[in-house]
Amino acid sequence: MIKVSESAKKKVVELMTEDGFSPTSDYVRVGVKSGGCSGLSYDLKFDNSHAEEDKIFEDNGVKIIVDKKSFLYLIGTTLEYSGGLNGTGFVFNNPNANRTCGCGESFSL
Repeated sequence: MIKVSESAKKKVVELMTEDGFSPTSDYVRVGVKSGGCSGLSYDLKFDNSHAEEDKIFEDNGVKIIVDKKSFLYLIGTTLEYSGGLNGTGFVFNNPNANRTCGCGESFSL
């Protein structure tokens, strides 16, 4: 399961609405792909459909879909949003990551 902090929920709802998605019926697709400074990077986008093999979760009012392969890397992750002086954006607090890069957008196991 993937958890969603209150700050991430607020930003997701705002961005989904701006992009023409419905926060009550559409999804946030979270995935992992090869690349980045540390070997693997996070992928985050909005989606209005899901495949049969996708894992579907809902936390804090946000519907999340994860493809089967990415799910193994993301178990227990919390999606947060940081709007501080050190930069703004979504942050993945992933307990499975052994090493992350300085920007927090990639990791390795």
